[in-house]
Amino acid sequence: MWLRLLYLIFVQLSEWLVLLSRSSASKDIELLVLRHEVAVLRRTNSHPRLDWADRTVLAAFVRQLPSLLRRHRLVTPGTILRWHRRLVTKKWTYPNRTGRPPIDDTIIVLITRMAQENTSWGYRRIQGELLNLGYRVAASTIRRVLQRLRIPPAPHRDADTSWRQFLRTQVTTLLACDFFHVDCAVTLKRV
Repeated sequence: MWLRLLYLIFVQLSEWLVLLSRSSASKDIELLVLRHEVAVLRRTNSHPRLDWADRTVLAAFVRQLPSLLRRHRLVTPGTILRWHRRLVTKKWTYPNRTGRPPIDDTIIVLITRMAQENTSWGYRRIQGELLNLGYRVAASTIRRVLQRLRIPPAPHRDADTSWRQFLRTQVTTLLACDFFHVDCAVTLKRV
């Protein structure tokens, strides 16, 4: 940013050195041509966009113009004062932070995963599990996240069990039970 400003100042100084070596007649012709170009540009674009480097150069050199020419420029004293007020407000105002800070996407993913995998867990239970993992989130925030993702609360989430879900939970318990028995010949007990 500052490098560009230094470059613009260097270019302007080198142009002034070239101007010193030219005759006054060629300077007058150049001024007439430039004024005509400015008039044409004003007709095509009445509100040009200036970046910060253009504003700096114009604000620095507008004081050197005669008062008659100052009135017909792009940059008026009111414009310079507006730019200055804008710079001051950017520098000395704090960002508007109202409410709590936003919640991270990783925590949102954790909340949805816990709610979908553990259908009987409520907001407080998810809050406790997140606290065990080191994340401090309010129960109301968990409720808002789940409502935004259209995940119902714990009793309603747990009520609708599909057959596939039911069979999956039963498979884990069925594999633990055995369907045959062996009697031990020595102790006469069933193993």
